[in-house]
Amino acid sequence: MMKGGMGNMMKQAQMMQANMQKAQTELATTEVEGIASNGMVKIIMTCNNTVKRVVIDDAAMDDRETLEDLLLIALNDARTKAEVTSNARMSNMMPAGMKLPF
Repeated sequence: MMKGGMGNMMKQAQMMQANMQKAQTELATTEVEGIASNGMVKIIMTCNNTVKRVVIDDAAMDDRETLEDLLLIALNDARTKAEVTSNARMSNMMPAGMKLPF
């Protein structure tokens, strides 16, 4: 009887691993957009933190220091959105009370 229970647990673990792998693959192509100063600077990145595009409005080009700050704000916004999206997607795969290490 114990043997069947262990086999079932292994099967469930394999299914969970396959689902997590699928989710990670999907997240690698899921894009989020980080925005600074009402869209003057936008950074589009995937949920695995690959920056795809940087869009800078001409008006943001006037001051180098301000532009640098806006880039940081947009990048951090995109990173936060990617993390929230990833955590939401992956948390559905874990048993209640179990947290992911990332």
